Amino acid sequence: MPLNPATNHIGTPFIELQSVDSTNNYALGRVHEGMAYHGTCFFAHEQTAGKGQRGKLWIANKDVNITLSIVLKPDFLQPFQQFQLSACVAAAIQQFLSKYTGDVIRIKWPNDLYWKDRKLGGILIENIVRNRKSEVSCIEWSVAGIGINVNQTKFPEDLPNPVSLKQITGKNFDPVGLAKELCQSVDLSYKKLMNEGMEPILEQYNKFLFKKNETIKLKKDNRVFEVIIKAVEKTGQLVTEHAFEERFNFGEIEWLI
Repeated sequence: MPLNPATNHIGTPFIELQSVDSTNNYALGRVHEGMAYHGTCFFAHEQTAGKGQRGKLWIANKDVNITLSIVLKPDFLQPFQQFQLSACVAAAIQQFLSKYTGDVIRIKWPNDLYWKDRKLGGILIENIVRNRKSEVSCIEWSVAGIGINVNQTKFPEDLPNPVSLKQITGKNFDPVGLAKELCQSVDLSYKKLMNEGMEPILEQYNKFLFKKNETIKLKKDNRVFEVIIKAVEKTGQLVTEHAFEERFNFGEIEWLI
């Protein structure tokens, strides 16, 4: 199996799992065991304890959705550049999904995929950082967990705004086939990041930024306030404008949609 990130295509090999607690947990375990390489993808038909952002669960019905983790070796990035990888994956999924929905999918900062005001998918990236005294720190391994609602039409009541491809299009899809195609899209975006740098990725990310130039409500601690969404910087900070320009890091604010 090729070990060079420049030559090993994402999606090679593509491993299907019947049931697993979390594809990210499974993928990280295989990385630590030396049993997964750059490009390895783990697809679960059933995920019993999927992980979302900030410790939340990602809930998905069996056999009807994409629950996928991609192993990457982005050792050309340093830890402070980790948003570059997040933006790269988000931009790839945005472009991929837009082909099927007939509408432009938006990227909700930092890494959710939205159709109109409803959540179609999400990303959770977990990194393994190499720290050695004689070398510059780098992101030695990353696992990009991707969840996309495909054929599911009923969701738990406590999920505020989910939507699926089937609900949008009225069509049924093959989740495994879609996942393999999605891997090709991520592969192209990843190689663009490697070869051309962050600028074209960030341009696409900001072009399709959710609520860009619109006024929305945010919450920080006990403060609720209105801002205009302006852009996301290459550091990953969200740039907003109200009485003055203000920037936020991931985890600092909550969207009130």
